[in-house]
Amino acid sequence: MFEEFAQWLEQEQAQLATSNWLFDVFVVLSITLVAFLVWRILASRMSRLTEKTKTVWDDAIWFSLWKPINWMIAVVGLSLVAVAFANALDSDFKPYIPIIRQVMVVFMVAWAAMRFVRRAEEQLIVVGKDKTTVQAVAKLCRAAVIILFLLAVFQTLGFSISGVLAFGGMGGLIVGMAAKDLLANFFGALLVYFDKPFKVGDWIRSPDRSIEGTVENIGWRVTKIRTFDKRPLYVPNSIFSSIAVENPSRMSHRRIKETIGLRYDDADKVSKVVADVENMLRNHPEIDTSQTLMVNFDSFNASSLDFFIYTFTKTTNWVKYHEVKQDVLNQIVEIVTANGAEFAFPTRTLHLNTSPADLEA
Repeated sequence: MFEEFAQWLEQEQAQLATSNWLFDVFVVLSITLVAFLVWRILASRMSRLTEKTKTVWDDAIWFSLWKPINWMIAVVGLSLVAVAFANALDSDFKPYIPIIRQVMVVFMVAWAAMRFVRRAEEQLIVVGKDKTTVQAVAKLCRAAVIILFLLAVFQTLGFSISGVLAFGGMGGLIVGMAAKDLLANFFGALLVYFDKPFKVGDWIRSPDRSIEGTVENIGWRVTKIRTFDKRPLYVPNSIFSSIAVENPSRMSHRRIKETIGLRYDDADKVSKVVADVENMLRNHPEIDTSQTLMVNFDSFNASSLDFFIYTFTKTTNWVKYHEVKQDVLNQIVEIVTANGAEFAFPTRTLHLNTSPADLEA
């Protein structure tokens, strides 16, 4: 009789323990579900609120938080369920659950920071901030987030941060000696970001190297340039610290410089043609008369009397510049024709010492 009662008592205790364990899981899941629903309601209201504002930062902050918090609620809830399972099963995995939860929470924080950097970068570029500077700061922020995340994970796993930093310093020295070209490119990128000789979208060229095209991306190691025949050109950033770089995209005007030759037979018309051409340029709507404007008879050439024009257009757009230049040259043709002159072309005059009678003989 006593043995039967003891067996019944053990069965009742096991059933009670099982019921308590199931109750704990039910409570945790219920709280997690309620927290998730409350957060979703709050998130929808916050989304509508941030859409009404015109500032950049509230959008970036909200974008960085709402999705990581969703997952953080799920991670915390599932970790508590795992603890309940581990307690019921007396599992050896129980001590590792809090560590995994901490690592996941650190990951969510790092994920939120990365999302904030990405959205802030996009928004600042949209509102007109310098794209190259914004991208440079964003890359530095991402690198800082990754480093802090790794240090936090090492500390959570029980590693000594001071030891990791000391090893990183010695390892950095070794890596620096072995990868000096990589570091040279990295510091070359920093010089480009800080000195800003060019930015993404600029047309650049170098008289020292065969480099010319439009900048598409400035990375930490190479700068990608799209040449005018549409081929990608990848230039190591260290090169920009040792070569001259022209940036035609930042020119204030475009120059028209042409030499025009008239026939020697039109020597008496040169002055009138030069005066009319200068008057035309000074009244042209696309010529900037506040800049240097010169039209002068220049030289006696082998087959022509040369005068030159030297002036600047108001536009810097490559296509429009050629339209303006074409119009200027067409008007010069009309001026020369209107004055009864003609353009010169290479000619030779042959002088004979014999008379026509000698030729007939």
